[in-house]
Amino acid sequence: MKRTLAFIALSLAAGCAFAADYPVKTIRIISPFPPGGSVDLVARLLGAELGKVLGQQIVVDNRSGATGMIGTEMAKNAPPDGYTLLINTLPFVTNQFAYAKTPYDPVGDFAPVSLLASVASVLVSHPALPVTSMKDMIALARAKPNAITYGTAGAGSNPHIAGELLNNLAKIKLLAVHYKGGGPATIATLSGETQLYFVNAIPEAIPHLQAKRLKALGITDTKRNASAPQIPTMAEAGLPGYEFVTWQILAAPKATPAPIIATLNEKVRAVLKTPDAMKRWQDRGFDVIASTPDEMAAHLAREIKKWGAVFKEQGIRAE
Repeated sequence: MKRTLAFIALSLAAGCAFAADYPVKTIRIISPFPPGGSVDLVARLLGAELGKVLGQQIVVDNRSGATGMIGTEMAKNAPPDGYTLLINTLPFVTNQFAYAKTPYDPVGDFAPVSLLASVASVLVSHPALPVTSMKDMIALARAKPNAITYGTAGAGSNPHIAGELLNNLAKIKLLAVHYKGGGPATIATLSGETQLYFVNAIPEAIPHLQAKRLKALGITDTKRNASAPQIPTMAEAGLPGYEFVTWQILAAPKATPAPIIATLNEKVRAVLKTPDAMKRWQDRGFDVIASTPDEMAAHLAREIKKWGAVFKEQGIRAE
């Protein structure tokens, strides 16, 4: 017993000493979705700003597939030393409801670092779709069930969930077409391969809207977005009660030492709460949150409860 206690004490002391020197080398942030989507954008924004204050390079490692599960499992199995982190969004908690089996537990396998930001989407359509408003689109969809397609970033991804919520609330049947990430799904709508898409991070859509390569039908928040105040909310556009605002989090493997988590959280909050950083993120459509680890844990618990009920009620499945 004494030997066991002594070993634990030595391990804790070694961990604290290790944490005191942290970081001493490059940090990897795993983004479990392809380049070009909102998660990848957040990872790169955060990495550039966080690397400066930590004094080490931060690299973004895109490991996409299976609605984020491949990269998330990789982060789960990484050494818990603070040098591999995970950035993620809504499927982090909803995959367990969309799939019969998932290779990770969002609560049991990860240590919260910070809830980073929230973001609303904008529903856009290809110019060839003969609609000019949400009311037009809903009327056409009701007249032609499963004739209008919408792209997703993968089964169970944010755009898929947003589309199924739209189907449920508007009592229509849009047909989901799944792609391997937000970038490919956006390209599919631009080319006319699909007719609708929920673009996460509204400013990403603005150049396409200005060039008339896409049409905006509505924003998924309850209020208009400062980066595109001319676009109505879904409620204003003809679908009262619709709201779909997602979030991005930073997490670490579960056994990462508490002093390292504390250091990361302190630096994340410091860099995101500066006026310049908040403006940079807002210009890209994100509302900075920068929470404590406990606040992030409480947020995830609420989201798990909320979306578990929604997936069950609406029968949303990825398989």
